[in-house]
Amino acid sequence: MATSRAALITLTALAPVSWGTTYAVTTEFLPPDRPLFTALARALPAGLLLLALARVLPRGAWWWKALVLGALNIGAFFPLLFLSAYRLPGGLAAVVGSAGPLFVAGLSVLLLGQRPSARTLVAGAVAAFGVSLVVLRAAGALDTIGVLAAVASTASMSAGTVLTQRWGRPEGVGPLALTGWQLTAGGLLIAPLAFLVEGAPPALDGPAVGGYLYLAVANTAVAYWLWFRGIGRMTATQVTFLGPLSPLTAAVVGWAALGQALTPVQLVGMGLAFGATVAGQFVTRTRTPRTLDRTGRNAPIEAMDVRDGALRR
Repeated sequence: MATSRAALITLTALAPVSWGTTYAVTTEFLPPDRPLFTALARALPAGLLLLALARVLPRGAWWWKALVLGALNIGAFFPLLFLSAYRLPGGLAAVVGSAGPLFVAGLSVLLLGQRPSARTLVAGAVAAFGVSLVVLRAAGALDTIGVLAAVASTASMSAGTVLTQRWGRPEGVGPLALTGWQLTAGGLLIAPLAFLVEGAPPALDGPAVGGYLYLAVANTAVAYWLWFRGIGRMTATQVTFLGPLSPLTAAVVGWAALGQALTPVQLVGMGLAFGATVAGQFVTRTRTPRTLDRTGRNAPIEAMDVRDGALRR
């Protein structure tokens, strides 16, 4: 049990580790000031690839559910993410995402009927404090639009994470198909906005093509499959607490590859974020989560195993 749980956490953690490289790839290899096109190039090809592999389309209510999840997890999240990436240093832009557990804790009360435990709130506050150490230390260089975009992207992804767990998956549909639905829906939502705002696609050189291929395949198709797979087997809070691994990765990449300095205060903030990640894997809840019965009313889940974070009926 412990080995399988550790493997699940490790595989899910590969997603935010991969996302932590997004900022370096965006600023070093991709055309400047094209956040919408970059979001489109990352989402739609990956979604179509996974749809081709899964060969399953939504049915019934899952058409609109896939659209909602695609809008939150992809359609809104990607453009905001790349807007913040273009306007903020990589480590700073990514570390804002470690406030995600606080967003998820609040949304879980409203949408899942889960009241967060004291440990969850403390760990979330520690993660947020780590964020504040990094942000406040770099206050003189902050871009307001970039910070707001980073916060909004975190809120959007948090809402999508909670709804993904609330709705689950249709019977017989795996995480590969669910990921493909969302990436395709999100990409189709981004497409008209990208062409209206930014016009025709930019000319691409070799590094840009390689950067987009990396973002579409490893950073998106594979990473989001691992992420949604994890959401299906862990609690939303546990999954979201893996988010600080993204800023940690971004900071290390920025320091090692881009020559970005890390002050002692920023290192403390990163350490707090990592500590919150570890603590978040052992969170408990003080109220049994609830789901909807066939009439649309809240009904209690019959049984829950919180040791491995999986909901078992």
